[in-house]
Amino acid sequence: MKILIEQSGHHLNNMGDVAMLQIAVTRLQKLWNNVEIHIITTDPELLAKYCPNTHPFLPSGRNIWSFKYGSRNPFLNKIINYFYKLGLDQKLRRRSPHLMKWLLEFILRKDQKFLEEFQSFNKILFSADLVMATGGGYINDVFLDNANGVINTLELGIALHKKTAIVGVGLGPLKDADTIKRAKAVFPYVDVISLREKRASVPLLHSFGVTSQKYITTGDDAIELVYQSRTENLGNGIGVNLRISNYSNLNMEVVIAVKNALHKAVATYSSSLVPVPISRHLDPNGLEDPDSVAIQQLIEGYTDQPDGGWSLDSPTKVIKNAGLCRLVVTASYHAAVFALSQGVPVVGLAKSEYYVDKFVGLADQFGVGVQVVFLNDGNIEETLFARICHLWEQSESLRPQLLNMAKQQIELGHAAYQRIYDLTGNK
Repeated sequence: MKILIEQSGHHLNNMGDVAMLQIAVTRLQKLWNNVEIHIITTDPELLAKYCPNTHPFLPSGRNIWSFKYGSRNPFLNKIINYFYKLGLDQKLRRRSPHLMKWLLEFILRKDQKFLEEFQSFNKILFSADLVMATGGGYINDVFLDNANGVINTLELGIALHKKTAIVGVGLGPLKDADTIKRAKAVFPYVDVISLREKRASVPLLHSFGVTSQKYITTGDDAIELVYQSRTENLGNGIGVNLRISNYSNLNMEVVIAVKNALHKAVATYSSSLVPVPISRHLDPNGLEDPDSVAIQQLIEGYTDQPDGGWSLDSPTKVIKNAGLCRLVVTASYHAAVFALSQGVPVVGLAKSEYYVDKFVGLADQFGVGVQVVFLNDGNIEETLFARICHLWEQSESLRPQLLNMAKQQIELGHAAYQRIYDLTGNK
């Protein structure tokens, strides 16, 4: 059995993406004893660390199928741009992938490096039994390149008559007309789709033309890794995460309000602040800092981990920190998942539509253990402090319910993977 896996963070520096990938690999390896798993990544060394016994390959060969290729020959570039502008790449990918492969190899024939990368990807693609995308929130307007890259890979699998699946995915918000058109052409033909939440994802999936028989709402795949690592009892800390990025829309005014509320809560309950960082992304464009940078601003003087959690370089380490807490305050989705799945309630901080969908969807999955503070409202400091106090007092009684919800979602996740196994058979 050979499986090609797309995954939401090629760089492997987001601990939520890594946790989802780890569970996907573990589940697949349990289903097929002889499975050969090939995973797209830009960091083969990290993949070997996080997912042993898998095979890395670079995304560059896959990108050539999308005409993301700049030839040194100006004439060939004109041909490439002509195909791209007319949408001929999409039509050929869908209707005649073998012809498109031949055409691209002809275009690449004098660019040996690109040709080798293209052929390396095709060797995996054409021999795969299953083409699969693992969990993440990347089919949306925030990550259009990721969205279209995954859609293109699934489309290739469908065109080559492979079995296809996308698991643990969150959809939307999506308003980009071209991407919606692409999704409508591909998603109805994907064999198995599992969603991590239904509130935003199901209506969008229906708008793509996907019938209810094709999908199942399972929750996030990372839940299983967290649940396996859960602590026996709640801790006494207040977990902290703040995502400063172009897609969270958080500013310094919000940071100060959150900091004041947290420090007031720590003083009230004789607690401490515990970093729960998810992203380790060093953005060369300066649009996003690692979570630890913002966390440092919040926890100064109220923690024994002054690096903001930068040293927590694996999902397991971050999960362990979340287990030290009585509750977690977070502007990052997976910091919430790492808490809730071991019975720790969460205050989710949401300003952008992207994060509103994430946290409200998570509240739908886990119930009253999730309190969402909408940061567009006034009185952030007072509202946040009140929510922290409420969850602090209710955390012990909420814990059994949260653990039960996590267990149910894990079982649904296994059911989705069983569907995939049943479709492909024991190869």
